[in-house]
Amino acid sequence: MIKYFQSMKVRHESMKNEILNYTQNRELSWLKFNKRVLEEARDITVPLLERMKFVAIFTSNLDEFFMIRVGSLYDMAHTDAKAVDSRSGMTADEQLAKIYEVVAPLYKERDKTYADIKKQLHPYGVCGLDFKELEQIEKKYVKKYFKEQVLPVLSPQIVDANHPFPHLVNKEIYVTANLKLKDKSMMGIVPVPQYISDVLYLPGHDIRYIRMEKVIMEFLNLVFEKYTVSDANYICVTRNGDVSPDDEALEVTDDFRKLMQKTIHKRRKMSVVRLEVAEKLSEETQKYFCEKFDIRPCQIFRTKVPMKLSYIFTMSGNLPEPLKKSLAYPVFSPQNCARVQEGGMIKQIRKKDLLLFYPYESMNPFLKLVKEASVDPNVMTIKITIYRLAKKARLVEYLCAAAENGKEVTVLIELRARFDEQNNIDWSERLEEAGCRVLYGFEDYKVHSKICLITYRNRGEIQYITQIGTGNYNEKTAAMYTDLSLITANPEIGMDAVEFFKNMSISNLDGMYKHLIVAPVSLKQKVLALMDEEIAKGQDGRIIMKMNSLTDTDFIEKVSEASRAGVKIDLIVRGICCMLPGIPGYTDNLQIMSVVGRYLEHPRIFSFGTGNAQKIYIGSADMMTRNTEKRVEVACPILDADIKRQINHYLKVMLNDNIKARVLQSDGNYCKKEQKEPFIDSQEVFMDEAVRAVRKEPEVRKSGIKDKLRGLFQR
Repeated sequence: MIKYFQSMKVRHESMKNEILNYTQNRELSWLKFNKRVLEEARDITVPLLERMKFVAIFTSNLDEFFMIRVGSLYDMAHTDAKAVDSRSGMTADEQLAKIYEVVAPLYKERDKTYADIKKQLHPYGVCGLDFKELEQIEKKYVKKYFKEQVLPVLSPQIVDANHPFPHLVNKEIYVTANLKLKDKSMMGIVPVPQYISDVLYLPGHDIRYIRMEKVIMEFLNLVFEKYTVSDANYICVTRNGDVSPDDEALEVTDDFRKLMQKTIHKRRKMSVVRLEVAEKLSEETQKYFCEKFDIRPCQIFRTKVPMKLSYIFTMSGNLPEPLKKSLAYPVFSPQNCARVQEGGMIKQIRKKDLLLFYPYESMNPFLKLVKEASVDPNVMTIKITIYRLAKKARLVEYLCAAAENGKEVTVLIELRARFDEQNNIDWSERLEEAGCRVLYGFEDYKVHSKICLITYRNRGEIQYITQIGTGNYNEKTAAMYTDLSLITANPEIGMDAVEFFKNMSISNLDGMYKHLIVAPVSLKQKVLALMDEEIAKGQDGRIIMKMNSLTDTDFIEKVSEASRAGVKIDLIVRGICCMLPGIPGYTDNLQIMSVVGRYLEHPRIFSFGTGNAQKIYIGSADMMTRNTEKRVEVACPILDADIKRQINHYLKVMLNDNIKARVLQSDGNYCKKEQKEPFIDSQEVFMDEAVRAVRKEPEVRKSGIKDKLRGLFQR
């Protein structure tokens, strides 16, 4: 028996080492994803203002990466220094060192990209300026504005024995300078007020503006009047944001909302993981900041790009229409789904399943369904899981109206949706006030599923309409993210949904379902079993999956097993991908691609087999260990033949994208596909198809596309 366990241990160690042959580090893979975002900012076929938005997206992505991923590694390095990443064999400290090494050139690449776009925007009258670039009349305007509107609300501080170094708020900007009074030297710090605009727009017809931190920096002599000011700079700290309510003691009597408020407050005071500076620091100042923030020089990054770029997204609204056409994407509004008929949604769904494809098609049919259910006398209950909502949400208003109309409304809202905690707390209070039953899920598992169940009576019989999606019920992101939303009256799926919500209400994760597959209990196991079915077919097997991220080692090992069995596998992975294709003997039959374009790719689709035997699921889960083992996720089979054809078409177009697609190479780098006719930008194709469907126009048959798409599933 001892020998048996020893041999099993040796086999397990061997498998652990073997997986290192075809995997890569999660964090470094994510940085490659963000590099693909930056490549869109450099793409000359993308309109200039859209390119600037990609710089802003790259920047906000990097901010969150440092707060969460670097923050997590920072904690690990201090608490479990010997722990090793199973996909790369690196310790936390080794990962951090590599991250800092990789990020430094990305800063330079971003600086160069930003400067190039900024220069090209100047002839259009869109000018981000330094104070010295202003015209004389503009300088007078800025000085007057500063004296009247900014100076009175500033809170400057010196740092000396009587004035300790202040707490710097995460991702807020502070203007700093060396101050001298007679023979005494000290530092001066001025927070850029959060309640004034980040940018000051100058009078005139052009879009000429100057950042507020530059305005304050220019007039520091007015802020610190009796001091000699030198070495003016502005800085921004990024703090560890990887804090969860599990870090706090939770008493049974505690209100979970209060606990989340404490968690949000705690995040503001976490360790500094990065310092950004606008100007080069002297050795003395660098040492000073390293001591104050307990960081190393490798954690200090100089940036020539504004530390806050959110103003870029509102700038296009200030542009005159002709200029907007030159600098931004042509306006596209989500279309009314051509398959939705006039009249009531409940009646239509009873006859035929419906699949909505955001943002090409509008979310309105689903919202119309909930609104209709809120007043329909036959509707008894509405139940829904919510992860992220927009700041303004018609969905909440309809749910509240339903409760006020006497329907039983149950809302399972996840208060731990990172960085949306406060928004969800606010909405939970609004829902409760209206009479909705609000649940918060499980202590150790986030509820990330996207499922809605409407129960109603029809001629004395209880019937169901179930909606299951790949994305959040967020009306804002539904116009920016690509997602699928299935609405079905299938009674067996409805019964599964009834069971699911019952289990959520009694904290039972071990539910049994006929059609739905639910993490953490059955989703991964079912996906692996479906892959085994394809493995049994050998070279006749076919697997296509689309997801946002791939890190789960059990899934990775099964993909390798399928590849070795001769199964043809295509994975469309937008972001993190810890698996490498084309590794001889391990992943020869695997192709992995990523699409980064105008919209954020977000659907999760799992397809097994071909023809009549093909099985397709859509759901909320990526193949990440956190999703498959530590979250409540739901995936649903596609049983309607027409909807199967729809999804197969989407997958085929995506796989043949040769404009926005990048293919992952065996060395971990991504390469764009060879651009040859037919040129296929999948997102452009889907926009065009949605518009034509509404207009009932015939499809434009671009030469070669049909031939190229035909037979792809038999590859």
